[in-house]
Amino acid sequence: MRWRGAVWDVLLAVSGVVLDVLVTAGPGGGSWGGPSAPLWIAALFSLLAGLPMGLLRRRPGPVCLYLAGLLVVCDQLGAFTANTTQILLPISVGVLARTRDLRWTAPVAVLAAAATAINLADPGIAFTSNAWFYSVGLIAFPVMVGRYLRSRESRVPADSAPLLDLLLAGGGVACAVLGTWPFWDSGTLPVWAVGLGVMLSGLALGVVRRLPGAVLLLQSVALVVADQYAPRTGSSLQLLALVTLGVFATRASWSWVAAGYALTCSVTAIATVGDGTEITFFRVVALMAIVTAPVAIGRYVRARQAGARQAGELAVERLRAGRLAERERIAREVHDIVAHHVGAMVLRASAAQYAGATGPAAEALTDIRETGHRVLEDLRGLLTVLRDPVWDEAAREEVVLADPGDVMRDAAARMAAAGLRVDLRLAAEAAAAPLVVRASAARIVQEGLTNVLKHAGPGARAEITVGVERDAMTVEVRNGPGSARPEETLPSTGQGIAGMRERARALGGRLSAGPVEDGGWRLAASLPLPDRQPDADPECPWSTPGRTA
Repeated sequence: MRWRGAVWDVLLAVSGVVLDVLVTAGPGGGSWGGPSAPLWIAALFSLLAGLPMGLLRRRPGPVCLYLAGLLVVCDQLGAFTANTTQILLPISVGVLARTRDLRWTAPVAVLAAAATAINLADPGIAFTSNAWFYSVGLIAFPVMVGRYLRSRESRVPADSAPLLDLLLAGGGVACAVLGTWPFWDSGTLPVWAVGLGVMLSGLALGVVRRLPGAVLLLQSVALVVADQYAPRTGSSLQLLALVTLGVFATRASWSWVAAGYALTCSVTAIATVGDGTEITFFRVVALMAIVTAPVAIGRYVRARQAGARQAGELAVERLRAGRLAERERIAREVHDIVAHHVGAMVLRASAAQYAGATGPAAEALTDIRETGHRVLEDLRGLLTVLRDPVWDEAAREEVVLADPGDVMRDAAARMAAAGLRVDLRLAAEAAAAPLVVRASAARIVQEGLTNVLKHAGPGARAEITVGVERDAMTVEVRNGPGSARPEETLPSTGQGIAGMRERARALGGRLSAGPVEDGGWRLAASLPLPDRQPDADPECPWSTPGRTA
């Protein structure tokens, strides 16, 4: 639904704004709204950086170009929002690479890499190979991830793909290392210890989908330790904690989510509130809003996943119900066919017996008549199980005695009266096919004509061809677009083609349906016929010697 897509856009925009507030208010980014800049200017830059993320899903190319330009402007002005933009730009380029082809991705990636290089280059310092490596790597990595996800789309379920865990671990390490490495020597811990802790925090995202609670505890401890011994690394580690909280919100119940929310609020306050920071009501609300954003996103994702699972289960149940209903109809028709022929056999045996048969022939005829009666009684018992109670005796007799050829002609006549131009071509040799095959062909013709009337409307031309090719009966229903579509489209269950395909499959055949070049529709079925016996009657190729079809 459209409103669900709008919710995603709003959440992305809010997340972008919250991220800028978090980055620019952290120990490494200055004081948001403090002495370095008036509050309204800091708020304006946060909106400029975060709000365009709401357009990322629909307009990734323009958003990437905008963020690249904003990054250059913020770098020249010395605004701390450049740090936020530097995080959002690679993410946007990755989304662009996943949703668009290389004609869009390649030039935008080059511009993004150039803007990153300008941001990383310090005035008066030569642009070294290491700086080039980081400038290109920051953009090339999300491009490769996006292109890989595009190539693997719909191939591997997201919940079972280990690739997603690897990408989360790699993204966590990249975010943590690139955001903190200039400050590894700013605390009391050795550089190698800080670097190891940062890398472990990033790698922990690789198991966050399976152990979100444990990873959230780890990130919280790491954030408190970093605030105590390497304070300028807190902003990037804070981002990892918020991502973990969002994943935790998609898996845990509300009570556990509330506990995780309280824990994250506490460690966020420890990391962001310094000794000289003035605690105001606005700052408390802003901090709580920052932590609320990933919870809201996580619960929304959880609801969407639950809805998708329910929709999938409902679709499977509907398909199963349709198949069972079609098999039930086939079983009913098989009963009718068998009852018709067994009844005819009993009547002929009785007639021959009353005609004066004697000796062993009379005994055989008596046995045939009694056996036939027992079979009919068994079939009547089966009928009470298969038939709906509303079926009356007249309807039953109509199904039992109706000839499939007459059923197809009657269907064509009724649809012609409804406004279709029907052309029925029924091959003569099709009349010699087994009754169960002809009955299935008649049902397919009926359903096909009904679909033509539903979807093409009066005035459409329907061509029905029923014939025999090699060892199969073929049915084709072809139509063009109608010229007088009804004002109110006839309701459709969506199970017509599925039911016909199930009917054909039950006989060992196949059915296909799809549009044709002229704008119409074609329905084609092939129903196998029994193998021809070596000494069968040439006038009835599917008959067995000594029997009638």
